[in-house]
Amino acid sequence: MSQITQDDIRAAVGSGLLSEAQAASLTALAHSRHGARENLAPGDEPFELFRGFNEIFIVIGLIILATGWGAVTGLSVAGNLGGVLEKATMWSLIGAALLWVLSEYFIRRRRMVAPAIALSILWTINASIGMTAEFSQVFMLMQNDYSSLPLPMALTTAAIGVFWLRFRVPFAMALMALGVFAIALMLAAQQAGSPDGFADLFLFSASGPFAWVTLLVGAAVFAVAMLFDLSDPHRVTRRSAQGFWLHVVAAPALVNTIALSLLERGTSDANMMLMAVLVAFALVAIIIDRRSFLIAAIGYSVTLAATVFDGEGAAMTILILGLFLVILGAFWARIRALLLSPLSRVLPLDRLPPAH
Repeated sequence: MSQITQDDIRAAVGSGLLSEAQAASLTALAHSRHGARENLAPGDEPFELFRGFNEIFIVIGLIILATGWGAVTGLSVAGNLGGVLEKATMWSLIGAALLWVLSEYFIRRRRMVAPAIALSILWTINASIGMTAEFSQVFMLMQNDYSSLPLPMALTTAAIGVFWLRFRVPFAMALMALGVFAIALMLAAQQAGSPDGFADLFLFSASGPFAWVTLLVGAAVFAVAMLFDLSDPHRVTRRSAQGFWLHVVAAPALVNTIALSLLERGTSDANMMLMAVLVAFALVAIIIDRRSFLIAAIGYSVTLAATVFDGEGAAMTILILGLFLVILGAFWARIRALLLSPLSRVLPLDRLPPAH
């Protein structure tokens, strides 16, 4: 018996036998039944930013639309200086309604990936503007007093949560995680005062709890990401994609805090400890089969090497990290199989992606 191919589905859509939404649902069902890994190389992991150039076309249109909307609303607000905040709130509510309608069509009906990411970002920006205009103290902000921002930031994060509950866009999980980071740091600043510099957010030696807040929130985001991953070991549903984006947020937060605190010591032992930390991150990434977690950690480390180390040290560090990634990419599946074999009695392997 012959199997229905993707070309057959496209032909059915072209003839009017199936709508695009029905075709997308049928394809998703087929992937769920047969496994999204079926046509992937052993050890590979599913990843999708867009499904065709038409999605990029629509994203460009959304960006231009948002730019025009911002210009029109900006002129409207500027023309009514007596009610700037009221105007900003009103336009934000209208923008939210428009974005919701667009999301119903492009996400719920058309099931598009790239427009879903773009609409999530636009929803976040729109919600942030509206909540800040409505609930923050503008005069305090103008005097660099940000104590009124946690409430609108929390409401913005809640608005992203509502968006996620309706449309289940995986990328929205990353936006919510970033919102939690921002809220936690703002609340810490209210208790301990603002940090003296950006680096103080990640240094254990700095005054204030910012480094510990960053580390704890990063660990919490990683834990939530693992809950999604463990619930979908074969990675055929959107739960896996949600875990992917949470790993992208968690890894830099964890590495930033540990790496900068070690580098501040400026000793050879600290540098060796940093390499040991990166190796530990690599082991975790291989075991859970998440390249996104490792890439985010290594990517930050390369940036750190280029900005903190001297010329020779930076070049050697980047060379070693690049070689490390190439070797892992070439032998990821074999290395993972060797790691999982002795851990079969310790780890719930049935809830992790299978080794090949």
